[in-house]
Amino acid sequence: MLAGPAAHAQHTPAPPNPLFTSHELLTLTIEAPFKKVFRERNQDPEQFPAVITYRDAEGAAVSVDLKLNTRGRFRLLRRTCNFPPIQLDLPKNDVDGTIFAGQNRIKLVTHCQNGREEYGQYVIQEYLVYRTFNLFTELSFRVRLALITYIDTDEEQDPLTRYAFLIEHKDDLAARTGWEILEIPVVPPDAFAQDNLTMVGVFQYMIGNTDFAFFKASRGETECCHNAKALGTMAGPVFSVPYDFDMSGVINTRYSTVQEGFPIRNVRQRLFRGRCVEKGLLQRALQLFNQHRDAIQTLYREQPQLDERVLEKTIEYYDDFYEIINDERKTRREIENDCRRI
Repeated sequence: MLAGPAAHAQHTPAPPNPLFTSHELLTLTIEAPFKKVFRERNQDPEQFPAVITYRDAEGAAVSVDLKLNTRGRFRLLRRTCNFPPIQLDLPKNDVDGTIFAGQNRIKLVTHCQNGREEYGQYVIQEYLVYRTFNLFTELSFRVRLALITYIDTDEEQDPLTRYAFLIEHKDDLAARTGWEILEIPVVPPDAFAQDNLTMVGVFQYMIGNTDFAFFKASRGETECCHNAKALGTMAGPVFSVPYDFDMSGVINTRYSTVQEGFPIRNVRQRLFRGRCVEKGLLQRALQLFNQHRDAIQTLYREQPQLDERVLEKTIEYYDDFYEIINDERKTRREIENDCRRI
């Protein structure tokens, strides 16, 4: 794990939020008018009242009133997800003594489609990609897996139970690491800590993800960067913190697409989009990935919710990556020759 950045943080790091210090599966029930919630498919959605319930250590039911709304972009589209991602808006001052203590807004990654079994596996797979990145650096979003029963308060239909996961809020990430989220449209390449940028580039290559941008905001957005947060200070250094991995080849969702202009036919094909760096820096990054190879395999093999067939396909996909980085000729052809010269 990269320990250096946190050790030189601008502010004293705060303790991690309790919700994200455990990997124990959460079992939750959410009651809301979901039919009305899911009609809101825009970037300024209406919020609706909801109740979230769980059982404490003694088995007693604990309920919290909150508001929720749809969120996202591609997964917000009806053609992509009939059950889109959700944002939970908790009353921060009224959750003391609950598992949500200290929380306000939490992103919830849902199963996207009700009628397809593989979509439940996509949730587990993306959750594990976040957990994999956690192995490399504390400058990463923490996640918590949950089994959620959804009850539509306005519809007479059976409850729906599916896996989902919660994502640490960006402000909690900043507080935990002692840095700041930089809400600016562009970050110059040289402002980034180059060891971090190289590691992130190799990570995105390992998982087969091209749906990101290191240095600028997405079209229509004002904050850098596409599917990544710029963490650090205006004076530098800046660290790239990636998120949203559902378009990656290691998951290979039904709706995955390759951006126009990229020289690959599908997301299972890898394309290195990292910055060109001196050879020693790249080699140190590759050594780091070799050091974590066993831990990555263990992480996946010890996830009980992951289907055995998906597990073996994932391990095979990662093995292909390790074959490339441990072959000098393949590394030069697949990584060094494709790096971005900016």
